[in-house]
Amino acid sequence: MNISPTDFASLLCSRLCHDLLSPVGALNNGLELLADENDPAMRARCLELLADSAKASANKLKFFRLAFGAAGGFGDMVDTREARTAIGGLFGDGHRVELGWMVEEETLPKGAVKVLLNLALIAGDALVRGGRLDIGAETIDGHVEIVVRGEGPRIVLDDELRGALGGTAGDTITPRAAAAHLARALVTENGGSLQISPPDAPALMFGAVFNAA
Repeated sequence: MNISPTDFASLLCSRLCHDLLSPVGALNNGLELLADENDPAMRARCLELLADSAKASANKLKFFRLAFGAAGGFGDMVDTREARTAIGGLFGDGHRVELGWMVEEETLPKGAVKVLLNLALIAGDALVRGGRLDIGAETIDGHVEIVVRGEGPRIVLDDELRGALGGTAGDTITPRAAAAHLARALVTENGGSLQISPPDAPALMFGAVFNAA
């Protein structure tokens, strides 16, 4: 599947706007309620909702800046603690997803961090009823190895995402598959391969191996 850089940038922007619409909309609704509310208890509740929505918006922006953007410049190493914080903000408190972090490397190449974050995003989204998300990565002999495992009572990875990750997608993709396309592109451009567990597997697993440079 070939897609122009301009079209792909549009897909990423659409994905970002879609994910931010809910928390930003909640902020707007909360402000409207606060303006018309005089009861102290209800005003306090409105402020709590505003704080939650603001935190959710900030967490999503931090994650997408690292997963999709050019945070830290080009060709740099990235502190893996930033990646852990970004994933925790997206799927941690209140999201019914338990995180397991098995990354001992203090830094990873930016491309590797992007692959890790985008695979974690896809796996976390697939845990529609919550569960556990385990993430591991290490550098061995000039290669980065990444494993992401999602387990929960219900796992949904639709055919579009599976096709984008496996390189069997059609000529067009939608914004929801942008993360999958980006992860595969980064892996293949660096001489690597990406594996996906079969649809009938009890857990969802992604594995990627590619050059660390």
